[in-house]
Order: sequence, then structure tokens, then C-alpha cells
Amino acid sequence: MRTVVVYESMFGNTELVARAVADSLASVRGAVEVINVDDAGRVDEADLLIVGGPTHAYGMTRPGTRQEAQRQATDGVRSTTGIREWLETLGTAPAGAAAAVFDTRLGKPRWLTGSAAKGVAKRLRQRGYQLVAPPESFIVEGTAPGKLREGELARAREWAGALAVRTSP
Repeated sequence: MRTVVVYESMFGNTELVARAVADSLASVRGAVEVINVDDAGRVDEADLLIVGGPTHAYGMTRPGTRQEAQRQATDGVRSTTGIREWLETLGTAPAGAAAAVFDTRLGKPRWLTGSAAKGVAKRLRQRGYQLVAPPESFIVEGTAPGKLREGELARAREWAGALAVRTSP
């Protein structure tokens, strides 16, 4: 079994969620690779792929929104490549490959903020991945760079635990 978590993170919040998800998955599925989208490349051998990114301007980041985040960052951004661009290079899913997606977004109604995870889910389904859970959002409070809402990392671990149970052999 190969489990991979690919994340895009501007200010570190999405990376924190990705690592919490990986820690929880590892307790059931064994080793989990956590990869910044900048270094992701191909993940063809993964039987479970988790993809997460920040929500910018109602969806996945774009070059312009990443540039704006870089201007707002006090100590640089964690990812320079976007999940959107990486997904364009992703091939067809291997037979039986499962996936789940998450995003980080402001704590307002989804219809006001949008969701990067919804777009990622759509693109993964188009490539043949079987989504094992609906897209999930983890909440960031405050303006950029913002911080994860208290309890979100625990909720990320719980979400990943449920994914692990659903996808364990």
C-alpha cells in the first residue's frame, strides 16, 4: 500500500493539516508520504491519494493569487506551484486508486468563500480516482496569513482516521 498526501500551502496552515492527516493515516495504513506540491511529480503507484490546498478567490489558487499571498507573507510562502497546475500533469489513476481532498478556507459560509477542494475533487474524478469521502474544509481565522481555528488539527486527524478505516484492506 502506498499512501501519499500532496499539499499546497501558502502560510503553513494547509501544511499543518496535511501533516495531521498523514499522522492519523499512518496509524492504520503504515508509512505515509507527505509531499509539497512543488516536489510532487508523479504519484501513479499510490492506492490512496490525499490532496489539499488553500482556497483563494473561490477556488484553487492561480498564479495571481499566489503572488498576492507572497506579498502578504512575512516569511515567504511554503509552495510556489499550485495544485491546479500539478493536477494538469497528473495521469490517469491506477485501477482501484482512491482519493480524498481537503482545503483550508475562511470560516464563512462556503457560498461566500468557495472551496478549492471541490475543484480538486472534480479533476481527480475526471482522471479516474474514486473519491472515498466528500471534500472537506478546515477553517482559518483572521486575515492573511491567519491561523487555523482551534480544534481544526484534531478534526483533521479524526477525518483522516475515518478515511483510513474506509480504505484499509
